Amino acid sequence: MFSSPRPSVNLRPAIAPRFKRRRATPTGAGGHLGKFDKYLLSQLMVSFGFFTLIMVLVYWINRAVILFDRLIAAGNSGGIFLEMTALILPNVIRLVVPFSAFGAAIFVANRLSSESELVVVQATGYSPFRLVRPVLIYGVLVGLMLGVLAHVLAPASVRAMNERQAVIAQNVTARLLTPGAFIHPVDGLTFYVREVSPQGELLDVFLSDSRASASRTNYSARRALLIAEATGPKLVMLDGMAQTLELAEQRLSVTTFKDFSFDLGEMMPGARSGRRTVDAQPTANLLWPDEAIMRETRADVNRLLEAGHERIAQSLLTVVGAMLGFSVLLLGGFSRFGLWRQIIGAILAFLVLKSIDNSMIDLAIRTPGGWPATYGAPLIGAVAVCVVLWAAGRPHLFKRTGRAVPPAPKADGAAS
Repeated sequence: MFSSPRPSVNLRPAIAPRFKRRRATPTGAGGHLGKFDKYLLSQLMVSFGFFTLIMVLVYWINRAVILFDRLIAAGNSGGIFLEMTALILPNVIRLVVPFSAFGAAIFVANRLSSESELVVVQATGYSPFRLVRPVLIYGVLVGLMLGVLAHVLAPASVRAMNERQAVIAQNVTARLLTPGAFIHPVDGLTFYVREVSPQGELLDVFLSDSRASASRTNYSARRALLIAEATGPKLVMLDGMAQTLELAEQRLSVTTFKDFSFDLGEMMPGARSGRRTVDAQPTANLLWPDEAIMRETRADVNRLLEAGHERIAQSLLTVVGAMLGFSVLLLGGFSRFGLWRQIIGAILAFLVLKSIDNSMIDLAIRTPGGWPATYGAPLIGAVAVCVVLWAAGRPHLFKRTGRAVPPAPKADGAAS
């Protein structure tokens, strides 16, 4: 009858440690702060998608307008224009991802601070290093996305674009065989042929080249032939004359020739016999180049190694840039005047980091065996992030300390 209280006494030591363990692990994956990590990560990803969409649209429209003028003016259809604009999208996204990742980190940090969410979370025991953990996860996810673009999608799109440009160049060459019409393949170039013989000869050819700003040259020939070579199509003019006008001095010089070769491959850059440039090469070919790759790209080993390691370094720089933007906004604590000073400082720090990155890339290109310099900017940025987070954990460094002024002594006879 009196034995019933004894089990309750024995159960208390077993229940209390479980309760203490649950209270002692708030930073675990299933705790309260783990939910905040998911919340912050979701906010970062949504903002990143918005910033990326806006920046891609702005950059893509500018590129599309230039491409539209070039393709439609050459007589290509709207389907070819849509295909070419779709092929430039991977490279456009690859260029804007680091900037949109940085912008999203600043935007989310500023919003959380203005709504006092960062103050509440920091009051629960978050340190700056702990607070930046979801930003690190966000940066890694964006860096992996950029890696897929840089290593797979962007080189494949460049290769497809080069092949498509080769087909377009053949179409442009075929359009030159239209007799009795003035053809404008590209800006500054006008072509006319009076007649095409059954043997394929071009009779009474006129070619005007005004692409140079200082001079203008007109070619005329009795006969001409279109010849396909490994470096691109050539127009061989026979029994003709070249008239060159120097615009500054208004001086005309005339030269007659028996035969003259004009490179039509210059009308469509990148369309030369399907040759793959450095940007079109897979990353493995750049990191471990051989003689065939160097001949195809016409680049040396140093340039190929720099291009390959730059693709890897850009993913790392994206991670560092996002963390740098977020961590700078943690400096100084909450202010009812906003974080405009921290935002300006974060933008300046990111611009300095990009300038360092450009300088390191130039150094890697100029210096034999200098490809490790491509990782200089991510390394410097990582050190800067650690320094900023260390300073953010010490808010007293940013507080103004005034000197206490002692009270004035009372005059004699004053009432106490």
